Amino acid sequence: MAMYQGRQLTLAQMRTGQAGTVVGVMGGMGLMRRLDALGIRPGKKVTKISSALFRGPVTLRVDSAQVALGFGMAKKIVVEVDKYLPDRPVRR
Repeated sequence: MAMYQGRQLTLAQMRTGQAGTVVGVMGGMGLMRRLDALGIRPGKKVTKISSALFRGPVTLRVDSAQVALGFGMAKKIVVEVDKYLPDRPVRR
């Protein structure tokens, strides 16, 4: 069912702190209009700030604003990830 590949993930799949560029939305015109009103559209840079456990809201940064989306909306937004975070923090 997933139409994305490689370094492309949905917002719901991204880890906290990951950044990327929106490449598509798997939804209808109503969802597209709602996301456009929030500043989320293909070509926009986004950074995932946080997410709640068990399908809770996802918070992200778009431009200089923070936006919260429901899990259902977040799993329909496909992002080309810019960077991967290490599995564990680097200790020095």
